[in-house]
Amino acid sequence: MQILVVEDEKRLAAALEHIMTQQKYMVDLAYDGTDGYDLAVSGIYDIIILDVMLPGMNGYEVAAKLRKEKIATPILMLTAKDQISDKVKGLDSGADDYMTKPFDPEELLARIRALTRRQGEVVIDELSFEGLKLNLSTCDLICKDKSVHLNFKEFEIMKIFLSSPGIVVTKDDLIVKVWGYDSNAVDNNVEVYISFLRKKLDFIGSPVEIASLRKIGYRLEVKADA
Repeated sequence: MQILVVEDEKRLAAALEHIMTQQKYMVDLAYDGTDGYDLAVSGIYDIIILDVMLPGMNGYEVAAKLRKEKIATPILMLTAKDQISDKVKGLDSGADDYMTKPFDPEELLARIRALTRRQGEVVIDELSFEGLKLNLSTCDLICKDKSVHLNFKEFEIMKIFLSSPGIVVTKDDLIVKVWGYDSNAVDNNVEVYISFLRKKLDFIGSPVEIASLRKIGYRLEVKADA
């Protein structure tokens, strides 16, 4: 299961990430409403954990804008605002559930399970594109009868590409999503890992390659000779 947490309190965001990853969920973090919306609108998440009081756009605005864009991902608002009027506003803006802080981790996980069941959730273990497969449980990249194991950053980068094959991903996007908002990573870090991945794709005989678009970014493409 892939979860987006939009929470501006970084210690709380880290705590939520820990709770989710212990359940073997994959978690992306955003620390303001604008970045949260930009990630959520991709439609790749199974559930969104959304704070209300956020810089950029508040949680109500994020939820309403996502629903306007026909993004049906379940939204759980997790906030200190505990008045009935706040809960009504959250649900009316497009949230599917509303939970107040402080919260019990077990209750949070139960609500996540309930929301995904309500959506007919099917947990996927694999992403694929044109014969290339990424096992989300083992972090193995597979093509036909050959496979290679990816380290954490390689896995996160390939997951981004395979979640939206053919879509251009900028270096800045990769730095934020893989290294984090507060990292000191630069373009060269991205280039090094792209090089690692290209070698592993060649090793397994992948018909898919990571193509560079000058001054724009990267995307997955089928090789011309495939």
